[in-house]
Amino acid sequence: MATSGGKVLDFEEYVRTRQEALLRSARRLVPDPVDAQDLLQTALVRTYGRWDGIADKSLADAYLRRVMINTRTEWWRARKLEEVPTEQLPDASVDDGTEQRADRALLMDILGVLAPKQRSVVVLRHWEQMSTEETAAALGMSTGTVKSTLHRALARLRQELQMRDIDARMLERGERERERCAA
Repeated sequence: MATSGGKVLDFEEYVRTRQEALLRSARRLVPDPVDAQDLLQTALVRTYGRWDGIADKSLADAYLRRVMINTRTEWWRARKLEEVPTEQLPDASVDDGTEQRADRALLMDILGVLAPKQRSVVVLRHWEQMSTEETAAALGMSTGTVKSTLHRALARLRQELQMRDIDARMLERGERERERCAA
């Protein structure tokens, strides 16, 4: 099933080995799992036509993620907003995502306390959900080094979270004391 230069075979092999990671990336872009699969398939179709133009195949993941982002943006712009008039407004509240943004900001801030190598291991293992072996290969280290680095990094993150929690409680306690004294 190979065409000129083995283009089909190379692309099929790439998709077969990277499809789970690419689907996880698509799931981060769109909340619905079916839409994520559609997004990935659309990106793969668009990438297939340009596969030979990707000189450095190690950048194929980045290329495909960019295609997924652009495709999702196109879909978002093309959507039709359908409003349905009603006599009464619904009582349902809308989650504004403030907590998610705060959690993400905290996570990004706390990751900053890690050394670059530790941060890379944590991101690849837990954010990209790579296996220990995949992480070791991506970072050029042994699996044992990945495991020990991850263990130390997670311990450091736990410690930092505890310290911040203690600081927040002390700050809150101080504010209550000031309010009580002022009253």
